[in-house]
Amino acid sequence: MADHPLVLPPDFDPERQMVARQVDGKTFHAMQTTARLAGRLAANGTDDDWRRVGPIVASLLECQHHEAPHRGNFRWEWEDATVEDLNAVQFALFYLIPIALHNRLDEALQERLRTGIALGLDAIRTIDVGLDYTNIVLKDIANSCLGGEMLQDDDIARRGRDKFVRWLERLDEYGLPAEYNSPNYAAVAFHVLDQLARLTDDDDTRIRARTALWRLGLSAALRLHPTTGRWAGPFSRAYRPAAFGQTPPEIDEFRAWVEAGLLPEGLLSLLDNRAHPCEIAESAPGPVQLNTYHGDSFSLGVASQELKTQSIIFIALQSNVCYGQFLRPGIDRPGIFFSRYLLDDKWVGDFRTTPSRASDQLLPEEGRFFGVQDGARAIGLYAPRALDGFTRTSSAKTIFTWTERHLIDEIWVDDRPIDSLPADVPAGATITIASGGLLCAVRPLAATDLGGGAPIRLVAIDGHLALEIYNYIGPAKTFWELAHPGSFYQGQPRCGFYIEVAERSDWPGGRAFGAAIAAGALLDEAADPQTYTPGAQRLWSVEYKRDGRRLGIEVDLMEWHLKRRWTHAGELAYPMLESPIARQSAGGRVAVGEATLTCQRGPAWLCELPDGWVAGYHGTEPTSLVLDTPGGRLEVDEMGTGIASYRNGEVSIDAIGLGAWRCIDRA
Repeated sequence: MADHPLVLPPDFDPERQMVARQVDGKTFHAMQTTARLAGRLAANGTDDDWRRVGPIVASLLECQHHEAPHRGNFRWEWEDATVEDLNAVQFALFYLIPIALHNRLDEALQERLRTGIALGLDAIRTIDVGLDYTNIVLKDIANSCLGGEMLQDDDIARRGRDKFVRWLERLDEYGLPAEYNSPNYAAVAFHVLDQLARLTDDDDTRIRARTALWRLGLSAALRLHPTTGRWAGPFSRAYRPAAFGQTPPEIDEFRAWVEAGLLPEGLLSLLDNRAHPCEIAESAPGPVQLNTYHGDSFSLGVASQELKTQSIIFIALQSNVCYGQFLRPGIDRPGIFFSRYLLDDKWVGDFRTTPSRASDQLLPEEGRFFGVQDGARAIGLYAPRALDGFTRTSSAKTIFTWTERHLIDEIWVDDRPIDSLPADVPAGATITIASGGLLCAVRPLAATDLGGGAPIRLVAIDGHLALEIYNYIGPAKTFWELAHPGSFYQGQPRCGFYIEVAERSDWPGGRAFGAAIAAGALLDEAADPQTYTPGAQRLWSVEYKRDGRRLGIEVDLMEWHLKRRWTHAGELAYPMLESPIARQSAGGRVAVGEATLTCQRGPAWLCELPDGWVAGYHGTEPTSLVLDTPGGRLEVDEMGTGIASYRNGEVSIDAIGLGAWRCIDRA
């Protein structure tokens, strides 16, 4: 318990007993924000805090529906006429269950709260959210486990525990959950798993939660760039402040999570003990491969496709599929560069998900994307998501943006310096940008002209520099040729780019770097158009070659299906985790540096820390485990899901069903 009560936020409405905000002159009272405040007050724990918790809980319970079809769920805003966001019950119970566990409300309100939680858990059971909605399915699991334990309802608790096992099995299909690498929602997942680990009565569930925190925390640690202090892309989901680098450095928040015990302490050493350059590759359901390349002063991240697990306006348009950050000396925030496909020349402020959410939350990704990356090189291919025979649209384009035009030192189109904007870009040209510690070159691919001449141009948008590659610009119209199914359909329009980045200190200047990129061989070929027939394909192949290295990708334009990706090393698969200091395998053997992990079953992962090694086993069946390191050999006869570490000559094992083990020290 704290020494002093919390100070209520200035936007707290004492009449409604909820947190309020203004959006476009209208007042909204947010259930989720209010529930979080109630949870913070309860955790702070003074008598004054608890006197405030009661009225807030009563107000929250008035947001709960008691009629079908949303019985037990909550309105997201007090002002909402009905339930739209089906996640509301998950957010409400995440905070209300720990409040109920304290048992410090008056008897009548405590009973109302228990009844409300039981109704909410029934709604959660009815909804039964799918395993790929990561942050919400984890709330389903935690709420069901903890709520069932609180209500002494074994069926509810068992449902949560069983679903946790199924979610871990889904995680182990590719390595990461479907909501991969999200600076916003990874934080949610960490807090949910931590709450589950701290509060559950079930030892196996606690170990599973701690094991998942290690694996998800490892992924996050590998993507934090020590020099910029930022969370590197690509992102499955990210809101505008995070995507535009307008939040505090994520590396500081990560350190705070570790110091608070939210994440394992061993992860902290990964932030400062990593050689650059390095590349991290992981995979998620889809399948999606996400690559991140860390240079000394920049990062570049590319996903093999956008997040496709949700066709909901709140979720589906948040992907950052090609995204980078770089140092700008003397500036306390990094430069950002990213791609989007946009319709009707949208920008920040032109898109709103609900009346109660601000229009500047995100810049929507309105394209479908396939990408491939090899180090500092990448190819990105776009097709529009909703350019069709129904919707009238006035423009469709790929846009590549570099933030803060006034901090860009050089802009080149081939060997021509650009001093003023807008500037036309001829087909086949190479655009080169120099800013801070970064050199960035982009070669636009041939774009399908749907009308308007398919111009390419450099422009200023809202103070930023943007490269626009149009498929269409002109009067608003429908596109019969893109109606699929339809009698005119010949495949998706082509639009895309080749991008390469480098340390600015490695080159004489932007012009020289651009010339080197332009000298590479770029193959950009598509099969001739043909009217669609079932089973017919129309392949689009793009490959870039220079200095003995190749990078390529091929898609079917008819169905917008990824066919293959490759580098000079061969065809690309979907690795669970590949990096210089950590790897994961679906089988039972993993090698990192001078250490080898061998398990009877998989999947398993191994990470090298400055003071030793950490291994994780995620399987549902028991396994043996042998960790061979230069300093010693750890042998475990049998263990289930869990973590085994050998650090500074000391062994630590946190695992389900741990059997006998021994360590042979070679020191």
